[in-house]
Amino acid sequence: MLDIPLDKQDDYSPKRFVERVPGRLLDDPPPGDLDPTVPLVDGDHILNPDAFERLKGMSLRRAAVLVPVVARDEGATVILTQRPDHMPNHPGQIAFPGGKIEASDEGPAHAALREAEEEIGLDPSLVKKLGYLDLYMTGTGFRIVPLVGLVRPDYRLTLDPSEVTDAFEVPLSFLMSVANHKHGSRVWEGKSRHFYIMQYEERCIWGATAGILRNMYNRLYKPD
Repeated sequence: MLDIPLDKQDDYSPKRFVERVPGRLLDDPPPGDLDPTVPLVDGDHILNPDAFERLKGMSLRRAAVLVPVVARDEGATVILTQRPDHMPNHPGQIAFPGGKIEASDEGPAHAALREAEEEIGLDPSLVKKLGYLDLYMTGTGFRIVPLVGLVRPDYRLTLDPSEVTDAFEVPLSFLMSVANHKHGSRVWEGKSRHFYIMQYEERCIWGATAGILRNMYNRLYKPD
């Protein structure tokens, strides 16, 4: 049971969440999606200033994810997935549905919704597009465009076991509470790498997923 003051619980209702969107989320895909020369405001480099050094000469990969906020009357939640251990990139990690932006995609939003349908069977007609978060650059060379969408609570999922082993909901109130945004580190390729961690029950949300959630907090819930 989350210990949230009664006067704060309504902050995480679907209605209040949507009311926060105008002027806070981006109406169009963030700058830098197509132009790598545009300075990035978010990514692994925020906690690891030397992260860009290893990316020099690397072919950067465009990707898009859906941040699916479920409009539950008792409080909005966010759908997250767990990747299989055999995946070549980020095996076993908690993630948003999403993936590579293909040449056939009409744009990042199309890619995010397509990937969500392919990975977890989320019907795109049940998703209302609300706007974009900042472009997130990972230390592995992905330039991720996060699309925030409001999902009807009567959705049904069908998981693709080759891409997802589980899908679950986490209360928005937990994810948007700065008290749950911890710092972690581990040695990777001989260097200490720092990242956000959000430990929800037995689930460890970290890395790019936690970083994108932190960006959503900064845009929608951080005090002015």
